[in-house]
Amino acid sequence: MWQKLLQEIIKGKEKSLARCISLVENEVEGYYDFLQQLPHSSIPVIGITGPPGAGKSTLVDAIIEALVNDNKKVGVICVDPSSPFNLGALLGDRIRMSNWYNHPNVFIRSLATRGSLGGLHPKIIEITDVMKTAPFDFIIVETVGVGQSEIEIAGLADLTAVVLVPEAGDEVQTMKAGLMEIADMFIVNKADRPDADIFVKNLRMMLAPAFHRQTEIKIIKTIATSKKGVDEIVNEVYSIKIQKNFNNKRYWLLTEKAFQIIQQNRMKNINKIQLREEIEIVANNKEFNLYQYLKKYL
Repeated sequence: MWQKLLQEIIKGKEKSLARCISLVENEVEGYYDFLQQLPHSSIPVIGITGPPGAGKSTLVDAIIEALVNDNKKVGVICVDPSSPFNLGALLGDRIRMSNWYNHPNVFIRSLATRGSLGGLHPKIIEITDVMKTAPFDFIIVETVGVGQSEIEIAGLADLTAVVLVPEAGDEVQTMKAGLMEIADMFIVNKADRPDADIFVKNLRMMLAPAFHRQTEIKIIKTIATSKKGVDEIVNEVYSIKIQKNFNNKRYWLLTEKAFQIIQQNRMKNINKIQLREEIEIVANNKEFNLYQYLKKYL
């Protein structure tokens, strides 16, 4: 079954890709052996991240349109926040991207974070690698905007774009130690709003003393609703295919991937629902101590 699925994915059969993602997501028997058979792929992965309300989905929609108009095939993973009670996706229908669901050059998959603190799905690395087996030109991963803890995207994307809005002054301060470090590019969306130029200037000043990098971090102003500035983003996306050097950041990306996969495998026997049921039984005890309870897992 797995070998047949792999051959069909390589040929571009989207139904097989969708089925395989579900099998990997649910850890169906044989999935890890299947992952070991995946061929090497150099398809660039674009990470789009940032705080809620920054217009990430609208921006991704505009980027998809620009790439499709250039006859490119695009795979899109949208990681949605999930309900803390049943772990299902809350924004699964992605209304802003509805134009692309039946487009032959676009494949979109929505995933729930399932309680993951990093803003990503716990199997996002594996699912992305499965998608890289399909004949896409680019893969876009749009993540939940959960702030500083969302640095997991750095272990996944070849280009990480952080989307901000002019009103995000205080948010930028809180994100500085997290998202600010992993950004390859900042996109200041809704740049037609007041104080956008002042915000860009302050952002540039904030970046200058803090990070000494060989390449300057680009700041691009956009108005996603009218697609202004999107061409400049797409030019940066295209530049990834030219930059094939294996730099220090790339080694860190692979290390981060390896660390997360080891972490996931060590946690795979922990069932959150079962854990909740156990805690419901013992937590009513007046002498209940969470740390003593967790000793059996640590």
